[in-house]
Amino acid sequence: MPMDPELRSFATSDNFAALTTLFPDGQPQTQVMWIDADDDHLLINTQDDRAKYRNMRQDPRVTVAIWEAGNPYRYLEVRGRVVDEVRGDEAMAQLDACSYRYRGTAYDRSRITGERVVMKITPQRIHRRGF
Repeated sequence: MPMDPELRSFATSDNFAALTTLFPDGQPQTQVMWIDADDDHLLINTQDDRAKYRNMRQDPRVTVAIWEAGNPYRYLEVRGRVVDEVRGDEAMAQLDACSYRYRGTAYDRSRITGERVVMKITPQRIHRRGF
């Protein structure tokens, strides 16, 4: 199913997102992230040595809140599932694209401690606020 156009616009601009995953004991973990989208999925780029990656592998249910950069009271909360992951050159290219969008430069490779992975999230429910 093609992505909601408003959601795709929010996810491909300079807005930040908060990603919530679940630890095996059910405890939530939330982190502010860069966000991106393709035609069907929200895209989160992380590393395979991070807790959020392990959490998404164990339980693919996630919540992603994306707020407008100039107005944090205008946001989308997306509940969805991780349905796929991408590694290698494609994951690095996506990371650089996000870095250029958010920071104006390629991603600093010295910060990488594990393999980069793009998690593909299929939105299942969208809550809009401030629209």
